Amino acid sequence: MFTRSPQLLLKRSYVAALSLSAIVVLSGCSQAPKLQKISGFAEGTTYHVTYWSKQDVPVAKVTEQFNKKLAAIDKEYSTYRNDSYISEFNHSTSTQWQPESKDFIYMLSLAKKLNKDSHGCYDPTIQPLYKLWGFQGDTLHVPTPQQIASIKKDIGIDKIEIDPVHLRIRKTIPQVQVDLSSMGEGYAISQLSKILEADGVNNYLVEFGGDMKIKGRKLEGQKWRVAIEQPIALKDGIRPYTIVNINADDGVSLNTSGTYHHNFKDGEKDYSHILDTRTGAPVTHNLVSASVFGHDPVVGDAWATSMLCLGPVEGKVVANEQDLPVYFIQSEGKTFKSSDSESLKNYQRITLS
Repeated sequence: MFTRSPQLLLKRSYVAALSLSAIVVLSGCSQAPKLQKISGFAEGTTYHVTYWSKQDVPVAKVTEQFNKKLAAIDKEYSTYRNDSYISEFNHSTSTQWQPESKDFIYMLSLAKKLNKDSHGCYDPTIQPLYKLWGFQGDTLHVPTPQQIASIKKDIGIDKIEIDPVHLRIRKTIPQVQVDLSSMGEGYAISQLSKILEADGVNNYLVEFGGDMKIKGRKLEGQKWRVAIEQPIALKDGIRPYTIVNINADDGVSLNTSGTYHHNFKDGEKDYSHILDTRTGAPVTHNLVSASVFGHDPVVGDAWATSMLCLGPVEGKVVANEQDLPVYFIQSEGKTFKSSDSESLKNYQRITLS
């Protein structure tokens, strides 16, 4: 199983669709076409897909295609399988060129670009720092500055070279490892969406671990409506913080990252699970949720986690530099304050309410 592993920009999304079970055909609508639903478990989380099409696209056929694709993703990217490509690459101490898939090259190339665009905050080689702080293995503790400095020498996306022409990659130091789970949910969404569109489906909502891509309209012709979750841990389930109305019919991705599920206390100080690769330590800002809108859920996934590393001030600067539509939620004591990037203020593809 491609379980989501902890890392600097450990991405757990805290977006939730308004209950997918509530997306139903209105009473009195025609029985054909029908709203179809598929759900399952992969990458350590759940996924839900709702779609409809004028032509018959059987659920059994789509489910089989989904299962095949998700198994292939797991075999290539899971850090919890010793026989996955990424695990074999990480365990190898070779600095020779190694062949890799086009999608793997795409995500690594994207990671390098985002590392630069995020002022060094985004880095998928950060996992050793997560182990050092005890977030992986649930042995939480505060390491010494010397331990942090020692680990930092072995991380950095600049220590992996990419040859996109010949589809190959290599380490420049034997110790460096890569973990692409901060793009994992976005990548799964993109692959499931491609399957639907190849089958002729252009009206769907694909939700994976809370992140999603929405295209077309609901069966009755209304716009899709989803929700950004309250950034607090609730015993009685998920509650919406704000509603997102999808205006664009040609596809909108929505990726959200939140901070409040993974923290620990040492003495009087609280430590976040969000680590800043530049310092090797947990972030100290009050940004608790960041939602990124766009076209590519892979890009949105990585940027959402990057925003949690950057924080509300630097994150907004970077969002404006990159023309990113981002919705920020900050904690202010027992209340929350939301704000928009400049791009989101003028973003016509969705409406917040």
